[in-house]
Amino acid sequence: MKTKPDLGFWKLWNLSFGFFGVQIAYALQSANVSRIFTTIGADPHDLSYFWILPPLMGLIVQPVVGIFSDRTWNRFGRRLPYLILGATIAVIVMCLLPNAGSFHFTVSSAILFGLVALMMLDTSINMAMQPFKMLVGDMVNEKQKSKAYSIQSFLCNAGSVVGFIFPICLGWLGMKNVAPTGVVPPTVIWSFYIGAAILLVCVIYSLIKIKEWPPQVYNEYNGISESAQKEKSPGVVKLLVKAPTTFWTVGLVQFFCWFAFLFLWTYATNTVAHNAFKTPTTTSIVGINYEGRTYGANYLLIDNDVTIVDHGKLMVAGIEAGGVFHKGGTIVINGTDTVVNNHAVVSNNEGIDKVSFNEVIPGINSLSVDGQNIPNFSGATIKDYLSQIQGAFKLTEAAIVANVDGKVSVEDASSYEIGSASACSYETKTILNSATPQYNDAGNWVGLLYAVQALGSVCWALLLPKFKSRKLSYSLSLLLAAGGFMMLAFITNQWILFIAFVLIGCGWAAMLAWPFTILTNSLKGGNIGTYLGLFNGTITIPQIVAALAGGWILSLMSHQGELAPEYMMMFIAGIAIGIGALCVFIIKEGPGEKEAPVETPVISDEI
Repeated sequence: MKTKPDLGFWKLWNLSFGFFGVQIAYALQSANVSRIFTTIGADPHDLSYFWILPPLMGLIVQPVVGIFSDRTWNRFGRRLPYLILGATIAVIVMCLLPNAGSFHFTVSSAILFGLVALMMLDTSINMAMQPFKMLVGDMVNEKQKSKAYSIQSFLCNAGSVVGFIFPICLGWLGMKNVAPTGVVPPTVIWSFYIGAAILLVCVIYSLIKIKEWPPQVYNEYNGISESAQKEKSPGVVKLLVKAPTTFWTVGLVQFFCWFAFLFLWTYATNTVAHNAFKTPTTTSIVGINYEGRTYGANYLLIDNDVTIVDHGKLMVAGIEAGGVFHKGGTIVINGTDTVVNNHAVVSNNEGIDKVSFNEVIPGINSLSVDGQNIPNFSGATIKDYLSQIQGAFKLTEAAIVANVDGKVSVEDASSYEIGSASACSYETKTILNSATPQYNDAGNWVGLLYAVQALGSVCWALLLPKFKSRKLSYSLSLLLAAGGFMMLAFITNQWILFIAFVLIGCGWAAMLAWPFTILTNSLKGGNIGTYLGLFNGTITIPQIVAALAGGWILSLMSHQGELAPEYMMMFIAGIAIGIGALCVFIIKEGPGEKEAPVETPVISDEI
């Protein structure tokens, strides 16, 4: 086998430079997905289910890229074709995902659009990320791998910091950080646009600068004989059966770590918004309860024509003033202030409803309903439809209601005879008001906190090789992260949150360094790319499990009509990663691999 030549600094830099752009995309996704889905109307109990898609795509895509790129060669190279395809899709989807609430879809349609876009984005990020990890293994000799991975680590963390702080920086530059209810703020939308542009530039740069070795040269430098090349590769199942014990024991630690971090990405924004930014809440209608049964759908109507609940929003029947009820769809107070429009309560510039049901409206000097002046406006209170019905009525659950030429069209409807309106009650859920400045300021602040985590990770990674025991440094790092998670659950000062995220960054550094260092030291032969792709399952599977379990766990701690305690998910995450810290000591390493190496640990950033 020929010895791989030494590469100059800039050649090593060029091999990984595209990682900078890919990591910006990944950081924007990690920091903003929950914020985007919350904004367009997702239930907090459903947030974790949306996070199934990223690890699921990673579970499928990364092994496929590893397997096929080991056996690919065309005019673009061995690894670069997958970078081209992945980056192209990512750039397009990054321009679509943050606009899920801007296309005038219904809430359910906007969420569906967002889910498809998220699936495509994560598929493409995984496809674009994997080639850079493999290029170092392909073209860098053992002596320089430490330096090459250090450069990749720097670019990875630099990209993360840039992606995380984009929204808050755009806000500091004067861009609007609030938007109408259901629409993602411009700071987030433009962050994705800019990230997509940077990714495109980085990929073009990589295609120009990276020249992969042709198959004959590659085989000579990587010790692959002609006969070995012709041999049929063992199947995935056989490779897993023959996987070293290290593969499985490190995988156990990985399970608890990545379980915890999925909860961080899912619930951190709402935790910070509630605890540190005191975000106001808003109440929506889950359904109508009658005699122990709840009737609920996107829309609830009376007699198939009067909408009383629209996607959780209670519709206005009119206003009671001076003891008289006035039916109307537009209500204006003090001459110019429209508080009800088209039977819906209007929100102010901060996303707060201007009036509340059954509460006296203060400070009224004049009142008009549908253009008619109401002289007696004493004790004016907004009324819903159900409160104005006497006796029996027909209640309709509907999936779709469309206004066409002033008429209501009902589809997928089921109607029920309700014996007494007075016996009905609304079932509600309380969520954080994502249209308020407090929520969007918290969303930007979380991006800054993730940047602090990345910087803390870089600093701690420099200290990891100083420990004489690799397992001690690994376990200690995870215990520090466990403390950070538990602090995050209860901290109410936005600045002290920096401490929690620095501690979380310590765990992040060890998670991205030691598992791959330990594993690659135990792997030999021509299937390293395949094994690295399969090892990605120890990252993606625990995230899938966490995503499936998250909504159920949160429901166990929630009470009907009250704000879900998402901050407690941070505490549970801390317990999980603490268990992972204890499991470190059962890792089985190969002979001669138990001491920490002198060189910088391998840094990877699998999704």
